[in-house]
Amino acid sequence: MTTDDAMTKDRGVAGWTVARHPVTAPESDALLRRYYTELIARYYDRPTTDEEVTAVMAEMPSDDLAPPTGDFLVGRRAGVPVGCIGLRVLDATTVEMSRMYVAPEVRGQGIAGLLIAALERVAVDDFGAALIRLDTRKDLVEARGLYAKHGYDEIAPYNGNALADHWFEKKLGRPG
Repeated sequence: MTTDDAMTKDRGVAGWTVARHPVTAPESDALLRRYYTELIARYYDRPTTDEEVTAVMAEMPSDDLAPPTGDFLVGRRAGVPVGCIGLRVLDATTVEMSRMYVAPEVRGQGIAGLLIAALERVAVDDFGAALIRLDTRKDLVEARGLYAKHGYDEIAPYNGNALADHWFEKKLGRPG
């Protein structure tokens, strides 16, 4: 069974699927726009504009979230894209989780855990990762709780991301 098959069959919650999807596809772009719209609005505590989101997406491109430097997964409910998560290769055994997003209308229904589990499988099976890291901001309290719930430990900063306030990592291993 391929990793993609495992992601589709190991839904965990009826009606949900998680699978690889090109980060350059229109559905991926729409999810990333929603991701950045929320991040900008929360960071500045104000609404944002399409122009501002476009500018941030140009400053922080996601094109490296594609093989061989990474990967991108999309979560769907009843075929509708409602979440995404990216993987970026840092070195031969370390990857970074990035662009984790779940649409507000489906939060609390289990898709975030499915996205994380699928990304961890891809990290191990397809990239040979032994460690996954991520960074996040202090205002993203829900995200920090989610990462802790899924076994991520807070660590010292590992990158120069000026927007990050918290860094996490998790040791990955092959099952059984």
